[in-house]
Amino acid sequence: MAFPTSVNDQITDSVTQANVKVLGDAPAMSMGNLMQATSQALANAAHNATSAQQQTAVTAQAATTMGVTTLFAIDTASTGVATKDILTSSTKVAGLGHQ
Repeated sequence: MAFPTSVNDQITDSVTQANVKVLGDAPAMSMGNLMQATSQALANAAHNATSAQQQTAVTAQAATTMGVTTLFAIDTASTGVATKDILTSSTKVAGLGHQ
């Protein structure tokens, strides 16, 4: 004891020991909190990266689908125009013998 008090020495020692325990546990608790916060941040970063990759893949697949659809549509459109020109009697198509 630092100086005599009117409080029972056992009570004073008990409170002192509890305070020392709290102070002794503080560094471990703070490191635990730091590790939890860091792991949560890294997990969020990994989740965001995975989500971004999935969204990029969906966008790439949509762009590929639209490109292929456009290629097929151009072929179909030009074939349709040529067929219409051939089947329309008023249109003269060179090389087919229409006079």
